[in-house]
Amino acid sequence: MSNATSRSATIAKAVCVRVVLYGLALAGLGWWMFWAPGPAAVGSLKPLTASDRAIASDLRRDIGILAGTIGERNLQFKPNQLEEAAAFIDTSLRRAGYSVASHWYRTSDGKARNLEAALPGSTNATDVVVVGAHYDSVPDSPGADDNASGVAVLLALARALRKAHPPRSVRFVAFANEEAPYFWTDEMGSLVYARLCRKQGDRVKAMLSIESVGFYSDAPASQRYPAGLGLVYPSRGDFVAFVGNLRSRSLMQQSLSQFRASSALPSIGASLPSAIPGVGWSDHWSFWQEGFPAIEITDTAPYRNPYYHTALDTPDRVDYGRLARLTEALRRVVEGLANAGSSQISILNGTPWGLVALKEHQVRQ
Repeated sequence: MSNATSRSATIAKAVCVRVVLYGLALAGLGWWMFWAPGPAAVGSLKPLTASDRAIASDLRRDIGILAGTIGERNLQFKPNQLEEAAAFIDTSLRRAGYSVASHWYRTSDGKARNLEAALPGSTNATDVVVVGAHYDSVPDSPGADDNASGVAVLLALARALRKAHPPRSVRFVAFANEEAPYFWTDEMGSLVYARLCRKQGDRVKAMLSIESVGFYSDAPASQRYPAGLGLVYPSRGDFVAFVGNLRSRSLMQQSLSQFRASSALPSIGASLPSAIPGVGWSDHWSFWQEGFPAIEITDTAPYRNPYYHTALDTPDRVDYGRLARLTEALRRVVEGLANAGSSQISILNGTPWGLVALKEHQVRQ
C-alpha cells in the first residue's frame, strides 16, 4: 500500500469515527430534550366526576365573565375593561380568603397592575413557587383561550389550595401586559414582577405560566409545530404541553411526572432552546431573564387554535371538561412543587434513576 493510499484510509477512518460520534451526540441531545417521564395517556377519557363538573362550572363562569361580559381588555385600547378584569380577579381571590397585593407600575400608556395572592410556606417560606397567568387580551379579541382560560385555572387553583400549609410559599399572580406591544419589553407585567422578585431576594424555585389551555381537538392533523417537532410529537391536538428552556429541564420533568401520575389527559413535554419559535412566547420568558426556573403549560395556542388572536376566541369554544381535568391535575403539580423539601434538584433528574431519587428524597424530607 502506498503512503498516499494509507493516508487516505486514515483520513476516511477518522471521518467515519467523527460522523459516528457526532451522530451519537445528536441522538443523546435529542433524548435529553425530548424524553418525558411516565407513560403518556392513551385511549378515551373517563366521564367527569362530580368534582370535575363543579370545577368545570366555575371555569365556565369565570371565563364567561372575563371573555364574555368584559371582553377585550388591554391598556392601549380598552383600559377600563383591563381594570375591570383586574378588579374581578382581585374580588375572586379575596372571596377565596386571600389578601391581595396590587403591584402597580407605569407604562408609556398609563398605569397597570399585577395582582398577587400568597400562601406563606410553613417551613421553607423563603422558597417560592409562582403560579402565573396574564389577564390582558389582544385588540379586537375577547381572549377566551388566550388567556381567560389561564386566569380561570389560576383562580380555581387558588381556591383549591387555600387551606393548604405547604413547606414552600406559593404565590398566585395575575399579570398585566403580556400581549403586544408590551411583549418582551420592560413594560411586560411578568417581567416587572420577576425583576421585583430578584430585587427582593426571593428564592423562586419554580414558575408555572398557565397560557392558553382551553382549546382541544380530536380531529386528525389538528396540531402543528415549529419546523421539525412534528416528527416527534402527535398530530392530534388533544393534549397539553409542558415547555421549558434547557435550564428549566428539571422543573419540566418534575412537573410533567406529577401531572401524568395525576391525570389521564394526554400530555407532552420538552426542554428546548429558547430560540425555537413558541418556546418563550409567554410569561415564563420573563422569569428566564432573571435566572429563575420556569415552564409554560399550554394547548400550544397558534399551533392549534384557529381562532387565536381573533374575534372568534370566544367562551363557547373552550373545552370545559378537559380544562377541569387539567385544573385538578395541576393542583397536584403545584402541591408537589410546594411540598418539595430541598432547594437542590438531583443532577440525575431527568432520567428514570434521577426521578426515583428525587421522589425518595422528598419522602425523606
